[in-house]
Amino acid sequence: MSPSSIVCSNLSFAWPDETVVFADLTASFGAGRTGLVAPNGAGKSTLLRLIAGQLQPSSGSVTVAGTLGYLPQTLPLAAHLTVADVLRVAPVIEALNALAAGDAGDAVFTAIGDDWDIEDRARAELDRLGLGHVDLDRRLETLSGGEVVSLGLAAQLLTRPDVLLLDEPTNNLDADARHALYAALDEYPGTLLLVSHDRALLDRTDRIAELYRGDIVFYGGNFTAYRDTVDQEQRAAESEMRNAEQQLKREKRQMQEARERAARRSNAAARNLSDAGLPKIIAGARKRRAQESAGKADDVHAKRVDEARARVNGAERSLRDDDAIVLELPETGVPAGRTLFAGKGLRLRRDGRELFADNGIDLVIRGSERIALTGPNGAGKSTLLRLIAGTVGPEAGSAQRADGRIAYISQRLDLLDDDLSVADNLARFAPEMTVTRSRHLLAQFLFHGDRIHLPVAALSGGERLRATLACVLYGEPAPQLLLLDEPTNNLDLVSVGQLESALNAYRGAFVVVSHDERFLTQIDVHRRLRLADGVLVEG
Repeated sequence: MSPSSIVCSNLSFAWPDETVVFADLTASFGAGRTGLVAPNGAGKSTLLRLIAGQLQPSSGSVTVAGTLGYLPQTLPLAAHLTVADVLRVAPVIEALNALAAGDAGDAVFTAIGDDWDIEDRARAELDRLGLGHVDLDRRLETLSGGEVVSLGLAAQLLTRPDVLLLDEPTNNLDADARHALYAALDEYPGTLLLVSHDRALLDRTDRIAELYRGDIVFYGGNFTAYRDTVDQEQRAAESEMRNAEQQLKREKRQMQEARERAARRSNAAARNLSDAGLPKIIAGARKRRAQESAGKADDVHAKRVDEARARVNGAERSLRDDDAIVLELPETGVPAGRTLFAGKGLRLRRDGRELFADNGIDLVIRGSERIALTGPNGAGKSTLLRLIAGTVGPEAGSAQRADGRIAYISQRLDLLDDDLSVADNLARFAPEMTVTRSRHLLAQFLFHGDRIHLPVAALSGGERLRATLACVLYGEPAPQLLLLDEPTNNLDLVSVGQLESALNAYRGAFVVVSHDERFLTQIDVHRRLRLADGVLVEG
């Protein structure tokens, strides 16, 4: 593999509405694995698209040395395509089959080129990423979301690119698929630039590039080393902030005390001059000298106050504004013994096959249980959530739900109206809520000022999730059972923490599908269910 690199020189980019994303950004990425981190909306995906050539910069340049592979967050793949189509090997395999059938025309040999072993290489790449069971002629509509992501990565690796861009590559992947991806990327020899919220994946990188306030800062080592460094910097910045604020208070107090002393001296001097009976011209001269002396002293103190204030401002700029969501949701509480959902012998067919085992699935959810639903990709976890929610019905078996509201948040976060603002969406879910209460609530979800009037379509992934949570958790009536399907997908690590805060404040029951073990630990899951081979088991 030839030497490879990415160089961004004075890169600027703005959206058609003149929203600036980058201004004179300069950075270079060399061989090895670099994790790109930043808050949602900072421009991580936009930067990858600029490097990939899908967007053109307003000014500046991007230079890529070597062949390029790019896996976006959302794969623009049609459901009717086959695995071979996605791998871009279908024409070669078709030509090989034609040759085997006796067609030795020039077009056949041209289509094959040097790819005589393409089918073996394709199968090997699929097997390496845990897709050994997937046939090349299988259609995408029969694959799970995680299988499609792994397939997309296989397509990129099959071309052996010198530079590889990955945007949230572990989204929807089960534990086995994630470890297969980790192993494949460990072996990748070129320049890898990846955007991810997967802390385990970021801990396998050689360096972290943080996109923060329009600049990129590089940190040697993996994500854990980066967080340790940032935490140390923040502790130092907080200490500096406290010291600077104390100094500013001292300088202000000393300036006020000096002014009061000068005023007292001036008053005393005026009385003394009057008592001394000096001529007016001499008395006036002495008074002017006293005022000038007091003015110079005041200027000295004012300069010290300005310097102290500048120190406070500098310390404040060093502090990060990673706000946390702090909520109280008392109306979501559920009595411990109440049965919220009871399913017996649930069966359903998908793509012509039985999704669950012969006897179906039994599931009871009571009280305020916090349940993690895990299992391999394609096992039917998302389908089971929809069965619980009632958006699909079982073909056999029975499902009973309590009268309380069940709220279902899908992977696509498609619950809100994209054309309406955040505030208008909340008004749809909670029509009796006052405007004042709505503004206060949205501020708790970190929507301040005019941002409550932004259309949902303009929100980043983290903002969309926060808006969805606000509408769901404060909708009328309050939900007693919350269903979340891969809620950390496409979220930056700050937003994941905010989601954890919101769920820890929730007092109802929830079922969450997630492969992020650290996330599941943080939200204090009480019960674990695993769905595999059509069977739902505890543990």
